[in-house]
Amino acid sequence: MARFLGKSAAATVLLVGGAFLLFTHLAAGQQGNDASKSRTAVLTPTSLPYIDAHTHIYQLDPEGAVTLILSAMERLNGAKAFIQTEPYGPDNPGRWDAEMILPAVKKHPDKLAVLGGGGTLNPMILEAYRTGNAGPEVRKKFRERAEELLRQGVVGFGELSIEHLSLPQSPVKDYEYAPADSPLMLLLADIAAEHNVPIDLHMEALPQTIPTPAEYGPPNPPELHGNIAPFERLLSHNPRAKIIWAHAGSDNIGYRTPDLSRRLLQAHPNLYMEIKYDPGFPGKDPPIVDGKLKPEWLKLYSDFPDRFIIGSDQHFDPPASAPLARAQQNALLLNQLPTGLRKKVAAENALRIYGH
Repeated sequence: MARFLGKSAAATVLLVGGAFLLFTHLAAGQQGNDASKSRTAVLTPTSLPYIDAHTHIYQLDPEGAVTLILSAMERLNGAKAFIQTEPYGPDNPGRWDAEMILPAVKKHPDKLAVLGGGGTLNPMILEAYRTGNAGPEVRKKFRERAEELLRQGVVGFGELSIEHLSLPQSPVKDYEYAPADSPLMLLLADIAAEHNVPIDLHMEALPQTIPTPAEYGPPNPPELHGNIAPFERLLSHNPRAKIIWAHAGSDNIGYRTPDLSRRLLQAHPNLYMEIKYDPGFPGKDPPIVDGKLKPEWLKLYSDFPDRFIIGSDQHFDPPASAPLARAQQNALLLNQLPTGLRKKVAAENALRIYGH
């Protein structure tokens, strides 16, 4: 039985027995038998079951999104997926949080888990920095909200942002900034340590303040803040707080190199990183070029085998209108790792960090 998942000007997608079939549409005016041609979007599985620790689903149709992600995981050899709420600014009217998706996700506890705070804690952190008000009442409300999310069943806090560019390809168009060592972020590190859950952070790497690159226009500001020193202060503030730095290998500025990553991993045992490779937007220093894993990234993974996990940042938003480009790259990357390292990065590290 085929289920119609969606249609765009370029493609129609059906879900057939757990497999995605992508049929490309033809440009207007094409003639002849071309109208009967189609091609299948093959979802390449990894060589062993893996955990994708950074995915997103469509909050307005959580049941449909859960069906989509579970079907994709089956085809990709996914063992489990951690779904994160989007990081929103305080002025975004579309912000939402884990309550929207937890009922649908809790039906599949062996396959899915949720991180929360992107739609509530993140705006509170940004607003406190913007107004300069992180006083006792603000801190009290912040802690209450964080602990409420934990009672509801989130397994960590994320996705949070401390330097988030407004990009055309991003579903959240907010520019967001607050120093990593702002009072509420430090408080969240303490709360996370108390409850033994991680924090997942989105942060462009900027060792110093720089003019915003020309390709990133408004609403991005004229300057981007140096953020590595505050980030290190956050990491040092509570060494029991597990901080996961998202999107390693998907750098929009050019400073998030293997060398910088190595220095931070050496200095901070509570720092972990999610590997992301997006062939559509590979960034300045992607881990894979021409289908091959770059030696400097492989060396970094090998030297810190317990500190990396997979985090594709794939969005599962029905109705689907394209193959799952980011999620498919998990196989391309994992299958090039040595066997022992592959097992750690694929699943063992995530299970240890999250305890799930």
